[in-house]
Amino acid sequence: MSDDVEPGHVRVRLDLSYDGKDFSGWARQRERRTVQGELEDALRVVMRLPYPVELTVAGRTDAGVHARGQVAHVDLAEEVWAEHGGKLLRRLAGRLPHDVRVWRVSEAPPHFNARFSAIWRRYAYRVGDHRGGVDPLRRGHVLWHDRPVDVDLMNEAAARLLGEHDFAAYCKKREGATTIRTLLDLHWERPGPGEEDAGLAVATVRADAFCHNMVRALVGSMLLVGDGHRPVGFPAEVLAGRVRHSAVNVVRPHGLTLEEVGYPADDQLAARNLAARNKRSLPGAAAAAGAAGR
Repeated sequence: MSDDVEPGHVRVRLDLSYDGKDFSGWARQRERRTVQGELEDALRVVMRLPYPVELTVAGRTDAGVHARGQVAHVDLAEEVWAEHGGKLLRRLAGRLPHDVRVWRVSEAPPHFNARFSAIWRRYAYRVGDHRGGVDPLRRGHVLWHDRPVDVDLMNEAAARLLGEHDFAAYCKKREGATTIRTLLDLHWERPGPGEEDAGLAVATVRADAFCHNMVRALVGSMLLVGDGHRPVGFPAEVLAGRVRHSAVNVVRPHGLTLEEVGYPADDQLAARNLAARNKRSLPGAAAAAGAAGR
């Protein structure tokens, strides 16, 4: 896939959000309702195009996962953009179902790619541990944990996971895909009275990229620490083992929200795209592989 836009076309950035409850994830699937399917169909209809459009997204969220700050792009013919660009936001609001909204439509800078230009993605996972359960009005976005959790203990465990590692123990393996990621931020907080998430235990997880199930598995391991089932060092021990651990549950998707995607300055987009496409290895791994082959 090239980052160059075909002559006569414009790359358009879309900033959007959605409630993932009734979607089978982002990626279009035959006979299943997806965010990509709804949005591509709406774009085709409101611009009266005789051909399908294809979106590229920053993060392909799983079934049931929400997004507040998702980013996608689409390449449109110049004449289509000139005719419909100024009306696209309002028309999409009238066409899209109520559980997905586009908030901004803009012409992207040169070399912008919603997926490969991103330098980090930030998720939040919300947990309620009140003995009475979760506020009924928030039940679709908060996981109820039936034991109180200690945020300080979970933060101590989280600090040991930061940096570049092979997160194979926390990822659903995909053939040919690397599980090496750089975890930039992982911390828990309990917002106070008057704040949006007051009383909840909220995890902020930010990385250059995520592999399948990574955030939900990390949260599952830390909840075991927070409720006293496992010691503080347990999540790091699982990470070092590089294999899935039977005690670590992949928590349910409805507590997870993609909050924001970060991009570099416009003059760094091309370089970022190249770097993002390189298959990663940990320092020393390539030399070790070469020695093993001799």
